[in-house]
Amino acid sequence: MKNKLLLLFSLLCLITTTGYAQQMASYAIKGVLLDSLTQEGEPYATIRIVKKEVPTKALKMAVTDTKGRFAEKMNATPGLYTLTISSIGKTTVVKDFTLNLGDKGIDLGTLYTAEATNELKGVEVIAQKPLVKADIDKIEYNVQDDPDSKTNTMLEMLRKVPLVTVDGEDKIQVNGSSNFKVHVNGKPNNMMSNNPTEVLKSMPATSIKHIEVITNPGPKYDAEGVGGILNIVTVGSGFEGYTATFSGNASNNGGGGSAYATVKKGKFTLTGNYSFNFNNRPRSYSNNQRENLNAGGQVDTKVISASSSKNKGSFQHGNVEASYEVDTLRLITMSVGMYGGGNKGNSEGTSWMEDAALSSPHNLLYKYGTAGNNTSDWYSIRGNIDYQRTSAKVKDRMFTLSYKVNTQPETSDGYNKYTYQSEEMPDEWISLLRLRNFRSDGRQNSAEHTFQADYTTPIGKLHTLETGLKYIIRNNTSEDWRYNAQGMVPSESYELDKERSSHYEHLNDILAAYLGYGLKVKKFSGKAGLRFERTMQDVKYIVGQGDDFKVNFNDWVPSASLGYKLTEMSNLRLGYNMRIWRPSIYFLNPYVNDTDPMNIRKGNPNLESEKSHSFNLSYSNFTQKVNLNVSLRYSFNNNGIEQITRLTNPNDIEGLDPNPTIGDKEVLFSTYENIGKSKNAGLSAYVNWNATPKTRIYANLSGDYRQLNSPAQNLKASGWNAFAYGGVQHTLPLDIRASLNLMGATPYIMLQGKGSSFYDYGISLNRSFLKEKRLTLSGYANNFFQKYMNSDSKLEGNGFRQANSFRYSRMRYGFSVSYRIGELKASVKKASRSIENDDVKGGEKGEGGGT
Repeated sequence: MKNKLLLLFSLLCLITTTGYAQQMASYAIKGVLLDSLTQEGEPYATIRIVKKEVPTKALKMAVTDTKGRFAEKMNATPGLYTLTISSIGKTTVVKDFTLNLGDKGIDLGTLYTAEATNELKGVEVIAQKPLVKADIDKIEYNVQDDPDSKTNTMLEMLRKVPLVTVDGEDKIQVNGSSNFKVHVNGKPNNMMSNNPTEVLKSMPATSIKHIEVITNPGPKYDAEGVGGILNIVTVGSGFEGYTATFSGNASNNGGGGSAYATVKKGKFTLTGNYSFNFNNRPRSYSNNQRENLNAGGQVDTKVISASSSKNKGSFQHGNVEASYEVDTLRLITMSVGMYGGGNKGNSEGTSWMEDAALSSPHNLLYKYGTAGNNTSDWYSIRGNIDYQRTSAKVKDRMFTLSYKVNTQPETSDGYNKYTYQSEEMPDEWISLLRLRNFRSDGRQNSAEHTFQADYTTPIGKLHTLETGLKYIIRNNTSEDWRYNAQGMVPSESYELDKERSSHYEHLNDILAAYLGYGLKVKKFSGKAGLRFERTMQDVKYIVGQGDDFKVNFNDWVPSASLGYKLTEMSNLRLGYNMRIWRPSIYFLNPYVNDTDPMNIRKGNPNLESEKSHSFNLSYSNFTQKVNLNVSLRYSFNNNGIEQITRLTNPNDIEGLDPNPTIGDKEVLFSTYENIGKSKNAGLSAYVNWNATPKTRIYANLSGDYRQLNSPAQNLKASGWNAFAYGGVQHTLPLDIRASLNLMGATPYIMLQGKGSSFYDYGISLNRSFLKEKRLTLSGYANNFFQKYMNSDSKLEGNGFRQANSFRYSRMRYGFSVSYRIGELKASVKKASRSIENDDVKGGEKGEGGGT
């Protein structure tokens, strides 16, 4: 009998439990929160819903919209619940309500709040942080207070953060830009900045306190070219653990793989990653036509060329970072890293000149063919160490010492061969086409040592003072050796041509000091800074033409910004800054690159630093549904480094032996000069619309008007430029994330012509599997309607006009797979200040001896 009663009791419990589970349903809870005095909606108040008998466990967290309204769906069982609404500076609203079986939801109607007072009369105080908080220069999302953080990864939580977009391929954008920095606990983390997707995908959200989106970086941040800073604040220290992620990818143009790992033991944390990719691009095609004009502006002759090229190469990146906490006040961080790659290519083409006054086929003046093979490699190898000391008595007082070493070696080797079709040429041209086959060997390197000291201290509650010193020792060297073939076959012996070779050293010593001041009073903030830089240059020519010289520059670089917090979720910012870019070896190298004898290039070692002034006015506002950031900017530059192309007699090109060129016939000669005067006024906007819980639509738009002129060259250009990037992301059944992205731009304005317009489109699918989504599969296809696209540009100068057409493949499709082991509960701590050298204006690769 006892056994039967026990069986009956067990069956009754099972039926009761099953029936209770079946009572779980989806309910819609809605209402509106108003200010009791103004009767206006209370925006962005934090909503918290709990079971009445379990008040410590939040079942739902949300925020009201701009008009104080809320409408939330929640899976729950029938019963008694409590809704709590809190807002900064306002009284907390507590509302009990009942959910009944069969109901679809409940309308709580109008709720009222008022200004909070200090008078307490038996009031129950409920401590609760808002999910979203806006400051003058940043936006904060409290991950720890969001129930979804208990099951999601950090990457999944980023999809909820205002001004942050994570697309279907898990690519992250901050403030509409993929160029951003990642900090951890207020300290730069280059590893995360270089590979944020894989790192954040491996971080459980339970280890994160909140995420800050810093949209207006102050003087202590390097904000140049950066859309913003993503600062991840962890719950605390003392975690132990490891994580490792392995991934591979393959596409129609190549493939690769990568690995990332982090391990922490006690006060020591070590992290590292390595990736390798190779590509084998389809052959591309180029066509150029130059019309030489006579004194009357009529076409005299035409120079036409058609060529093709094929390239394949590889790229690799590796980095190791470590940190050691000596104690709570002292921190040592260090890192070593490298990136670089190599390329192999071949090209072939034909060039000829036609007399426009004659009719075909008798108008051909000359014709020759070219063929070339080249190999190149380039690397950047660096290491740095930072020591940070904070104050035990004064919060935010900090002193940092840093050292960084960096070297960037490059090599380029090439063979060039010329063939002639002299039977079609008049006799007077044959003697002018004795172009010799040649071989070129190039070696370049930029090595630098940087020492830096920074000090920051608050002054009272409203003021901040920061200062620092920096010293850079930079040594640029360039060797370009030219070897002429002794016969017309490339395999024959070569002889060094010293006159057309070049070897020089460009030494830079840069001493800098800065002073910054910050003020913050209620809704207003201001920052101002002044930087002094002294540049000492010493140029020595060891082989080739050129005179040694020394030159010094003294530059004062000011910056200032103002911010005003309009509401809890919107702000207005005004800023000014000046930036200096120093020319890299690509612009300075005096080596004469005459691989194409009709288009000759040469650097200019006499270039000065380029200075730019910019002003910007920005407005930001966001809600749960819509994020908006609009920026108006204006900039000007009076000594910009511009490429100048002109028709030139080969005899007038310094460093060029005219004998193997086209005699005294004019050729196109390109070099660089500080002659650019530019003005640029533009407007940009970033919009993100969360149309549904599963659908996000976003757009990044910009347009500007440019004016360029060079009085010295009597050149002027002006026009509009526009750029648009947009897409939609949607979560399909089975948790498959799909995205569609579109991009396009109008032709860009140059001093002597117009560049090409372009467009791009792509789709992708992404899904994660296994526990904690450790396995992720992705597939993508871009520009799949056609294999080749065209890029057209125009160039004009005194006595000529040229049209260039480049046909290349942009079709890409492939897939990737990644797998994660372990769980990341620690990250390498970083010194709050470190060395970032971004003062050099870089050039292009792949220009043979001219790089």
